Amino acid sequence: MIDLTAAVLPADPNVHAAYVRALERLPANLPGHGYEPEGLEELREAVAQSYRRRGLATSPGQILITHGAHNGLVHLLRLTVRPGVPVVFDHPTYPQAIDAILAAGGRPTPVALPDDGDGWDVDSLVSACRSSGAPMAYLVLDHNNPTGRMMRAPDRARLLAGLKGSETLLVLDETLVELTLSGPPALTASAVDAPRVVRLGSMSKSVWGGLRIGWIRADRAVIQRLAQSRASFDLGVPILEQLAAVKLLTDGGAALAARRPLLRARRDHLRAQLAQHLPDWSCPRPAGGLSLWVRLPAPISSALTAQAETEGLRLAAGPRFGIDGAFEQRLRLPYTLPESELQQAVERLARGVKALGRKSRQTTSTQSRTVLVY
Repeated sequence: MIDLTAAVLPADPNVHAAYVRALERLPANLPGHGYEPEGLEELREAVAQSYRRRGLATSPGQILITHGAHNGLVHLLRLTVRPGVPVVFDHPTYPQAIDAILAAGGRPTPVALPDDGDGWDVDSLVSACRSSGAPMAYLVLDHNNPTGRMMRAPDRARLLAGLKGSETLLVLDETLVELTLSGPPALTASAVDAPRVVRLGSMSKSVWGGLRIGWIRADRAVIQRLAQSRASFDLGVPILEQLAAVKLLTDGGAALAARRPLLRARRDHLRAQLAQHLPDWSCPRPAGGLSLWVRLPAPISSALTAQAETEGLRLAAGPRFGIDGAFEQRLRLPYTLPESELQQAVERLARGVKALGRKSRQTTSTQSRTVLVY
């Protein structure tokens, strides 16, 4: 079975060495009780330094270490959202974010990404936040998952200006911010700040998902409230993983720079295979991120996902990235696997399309919201 439900990479080659170094440093931490509600000071400083390199003045006191970015979002939802209140998000979006909003009792309030362009409808985002009184907006502006889009700096400034004075907490998921593949990383484009902007970061996409290290960057008052409230949910992040993360974060981005050519090659290989085997599919070339957001010639995403399973290919149907059955004419295809596996995946996908064509288009299959997508 080839699994394309996960847009993630295997571990960075430096992860093992980072754990070896962390074990060497662990004895110095053993005399203490090991509980760090905000995270190790040196890791928070390393994260703060990564923001300063982007032009965002940041102190360790503005950082809370979490079990990945998703865990950070859950903490923020618990702190901010009450049952029935709207939570605005760009549509499509990361599936687990929708699940988290629903689990918190929030009312998902989508704002569609323009289907015929590569940007955001900033006016609609501002209007949705203000008219609904949403306490939170969750946006993926940096290589949006699943589309790969990145919001331009002028639009970010316009978004912040439009929300100035509102009660909406703007939560920006920057998990993919460093994964620019066309040209140098556009980190300065995301260096637009305001008091009610909270940023989620993670090492899951850029280093390794198994590390389970993420963070929240926010005003000091918000960090203190989060540190107090997390005691009823979790008691912090393991020290060993934090020590390994310090080592990985202080390499100056060299490891990720070495992986970008590999990702570019796999992205282009997947697009070439799709053009050869499924020429009527539309596959825009994303400037970054880890997946293609493919337009299908017909609304068959869920049915094709079910058929592909019989061909030995596991997919996440387009509707998994939205609500109310949207995106039946879309499919997310990660390009994180080796080229040989991507080629096999496309061949199986093409067989699935042919098999589906022999069946009645009136018989479709839906994919449960419980399907995990990374």
